[in-house]
Amino acid sequence: MNTTSIFLCVIMAHILRSHLINASMVPNRMKMPPYLGVIRNRMMSTQKSKKKMRDYYRLLNLDEGCSADNVREAFHKLAKQYHPDGGSSTADSATFIQIEEAYRKVLSHVVAQANAGQNKVEEAEEEEEKFKYKTPQHRHYLSFEGIGFGSPSQREKQYRQFRADRATEQVMEYQKQKLQSQYFIDSVIVKDVRQSKEQKITQAIERLVEDLIQESMAKGDFDNLSGKGKPLKKFSGCSYIDPMTHNLNRILIDNGYQPEWILMQKEIKDTIDQLREAILVSRKKLGNPMTPTEQKQWNQVCEQFHENIRKLNKRINDFNLIVPLLSRQKVHFDAPKEIARAQEIYEALIKTKEVADKNPNNTDQGEGEKIPGVKTGFFNWMNVWKFIKI
Repeated sequence: MNTTSIFLCVIMAHILRSHLINASMVPNRMKMPPYLGVIRNRMMSTQKSKKKMRDYYRLLNLDEGCSADNVREAFHKLAKQYHPDGGSSTADSATFIQIEEAYRKVLSHVVAQANAGQNKVEEAEEEEEKFKYKTPQHRHYLSFEGIGFGSPSQREKQYRQFRADRATEQVMEYQKQKLQSQYFIDSVIVKDVRQSKEQKITQAIERLVEDLIQESMAKGDFDNLSGKGKPLKKFSGCSYIDPMTHNLNRILIDNGYQPEWILMQKEIKDTIDQLREAILVSRKKLGNPMTPTEQKQWNQVCEQFHENIRKLNKRINDFNLIVPLLSRQKVHFDAPKEIARAQEIYEALIKTKEVADKNPNNTDQGEGEKIPGVKTGFFNWMNVWKFIKI
């Protein structure tokens, strides 16, 4: 072989080698398309699902973007036409199965779109809040009356619920007060409400009077009073008592003021005196000894006396609560003892009268004979006085 032939063989060998190398690399290159195929298959499946979803919408006679209520209404309308048990002339089980499948797919698609839209709105609000000016925490919670926590939209929902609950409670409270005022007029709660209203009215009147006094002082209506600008005279030289207290007491005494417990003490004393006198008078009106009719009247008088003593003892309880000194407190009166006491006084009076009838004063007798009668009458009246004295 000559040199030219060898050179051609070498060139052919290089060419064959390059072809063999390219041929061996072809399978490796063909291994890449499966990834591209997956993407292509997904795109095709997505397009098919979208097309199928449009077919579902078309089967239900709906447009994309409708609400869940529209989907339900369309399904009910078609179910009446194609349900096998509906009794319609257009009833078809196969068509109804397709409609039911379309209803489920479309309803789930609509619900998913609504949830996705709501999530996007919330995410947008949160993103907007991130870029807003952040106020201090104590000022941030001044809105919505400080109710709720979380994002502003969440706090707004919680605040709306709080306002609804509060309005419900206010309505229930108003109805309860209305029923109490209608059916429980004498209840303690209603009385407390009335007393609070009366107290507010009294305070308003006091403020009005104070304003009128200040206005009169500004006009000079009190300039012509005697003793203006002079100190008040002290009525006690005791250095251990506050002068202001003395002056106030003097003003109150001069104007006829008396503490409530003193007035109540006087009232109790006058009441028991009147009751004792009344039962004694009632006993005097009856005979001695009493007939059955008079005994019945006396029993009625005693029952009324028991009731009056009970009311008086209740008044004594009120007195003991406000009296400032423990030694001034009073004990209850015993009605049976008071009745027995009146009976003893009556018997003593009867005995005194009998003695007076037996020993009448004789004006014709001498001075020495009058003295024993006077002494006897004096001692009899002393016995009566022992029962009368309180």
